[in-house]
Parts: sequence; C-alpha cells; structure tokens
Amino acid sequence: MLAYDFMQRALLAALLIGLAAPAVGTFLVQRRLSLLGDGIGHIALTGVALGLVTSTSPLLGAVVVSVLGAILIELMRSSGRTGGDLALALLFYGGLAGGVLVTNFAPGGSTSNLLSYLFGSISSVSREDLYVIAGLVVAVFAVLAVFGRELFLLCQDEEMARASGVRVRFLSILLAVVAALTIVVAMRVVGLLLVSALMVVPVAAAQQLTRGFKATAALAMVFGVLSALGGLTASYQFSVGEVNISPGPAIVVTALALFTVSAVLGPLTRRRAARAVRGPLESGRETALEEAS
Repeated sequence: MLAYDFMQRALLAALLIGLAAPAVGTFLVQRRLSLLGDGIGHIALTGVALGLVTSTSPLLGAVVVSVLGAILIELMRSSGRTGGDLALALLFYGGLAGGVLVTNFAPGGSTSNLLSYLFGSISSVSREDLYVIAGLVVAVFAVLAVFGRELFLLCQDEEMARASGVRVRFLSILLAVVAALTIVVAMRVVGLLLVSALMVVPVAAAQQLTRGFKATAALAMVFGVLSALGGLTASYQFSVGEVNISPGPAIVVTALALFTVSAVLGPLTRRRAARAVRGPLESGRETALEEAS
C-alpha cells in the first residue's frame, strides 16, 4: 500500500485529521454541541458548490462559507432569540439546499465532484491539498494551545467563565471557527455528511475509559488516529474487483467499533479500579477496629 504516492498522501492526511478532529470534538462534546459539526458541514457544502460554479478552489470556498456560517450560528445561539438546536437546524437545511441549488448552475461533471466532497475522496488528495490540510491543522492546534485553558472553562460552565472574566462571546465564536476549519480539513477524508462522526465518536469512546478532560482528549486523539488509519487501510485491503469500499464510511465504522469495545471494557475497568481503592480502605478500617478493641 505504501508503494503508491497517492496512498502515502492519503495516510498522512488521515493521520492529521485523526489528531485534529477529536481534539476539537472534545470541547464540542463537553459543551453539548456535538451536532455543530453536522450543521457546519452542510453549510460548507454551499462553499464547495460555489467553488465548482466559479471554477475556483472548492476548498477555499468551503473555508469562507463555513467560517461565516459558524459565526452566524454562534451569534444566533448566544443572542437568546434562537436556541442553539434551532439555529443549527436552520443553517443545516439552508446549507444543504443552497449547495444542491448552486450546483445546478455548475458545468457538466461537477455533480460527481460534489459527491466526492459529500462522502470523501481521500485517495484523490493532491500534494497541494496536503499542504492546505497541514496548514489548517497547525492553525487549529495553535489556537487550542493558546486558548485551551479559557476554552476549557467556557465548556465547563459558561456562567462561571463569565464571572471569572473570560471573554465568553469571543471564545465561543473562536471555538465555532476552529470547528469550521477542522470540518473543512476533514471533508476530504470522510466527507461532509460524515465529518461530525470523526469529531464525536472517538471522544465518546474515550469517555468510556477515562476521567478528566486532558485524559479524554488524549485518548480521543489516539482513537481518532486509529480510526482514520485503520479505516483507510481496511478500505484499501478489502476493495477487491468491482467491490469498492469508500474510505469515509470505513473510517466511521472503525470509530464505532472502537466505541463498542470501549463501552464494554469501560464498566469492567471502573469496577477493577473501585476494588483496588476499596481494598486498602477496608484493610485500614479493620486495623483501626482491632487497635480500638
């Protein structure tokens, strides 16, 4: 598999997305905005369609439109007039309808290109695409490194963060923009319709085995990398003859398999940890009773 240049680029892109998507997804899940990725993904579809119609870069169009959509979602949500779920629904359907409508004005052959963005086409990632993906991933991690502590406070308790002097409006918009950039990066790997899964499922799997925000984020990134590389490898190995397994769905199914294993092992791990803690406590209690008697 590594003998092919396109697979080398695909694996590197999968590695980068497997790290970035769960890192951002940990903040979204903690803030109960798991469906934000779906909403922005559908908005990005309009940007892709605009890029196809104007014969410019669909990736650049997706970046611009998804960032603007993410800011609009956050402004609608924080204004109090429209709930977060309603704001997502409005832009969710509007982005999907707008993308399909704009594509009707695109030249012939653009429909097939649009499908590659909907469901992913990681094997067609070019060297230029890889540079863009790497640059966006670096930008995402730079933002998380600089504002990670404030974003953690925001996701834990917005009112407490506001009372502590945290710039809630700015950080909320910043998190939405970072999520939008991550979604645009990941759309070449798993597709716009499935991109949210790579941001949420590894985090949900990590939560079954860990306690604490940092431990969950670290394990989620491990699961994200395993899902991305494992799904891509499986799609390559098991695509035989006329059977062609798409990498995007294979990556999501791999992530769901990791979640299933984690959900089974999680209770067993917690019981074992509880016994380990209970043992010394019980022995200490018995010793205290003996000394008292």
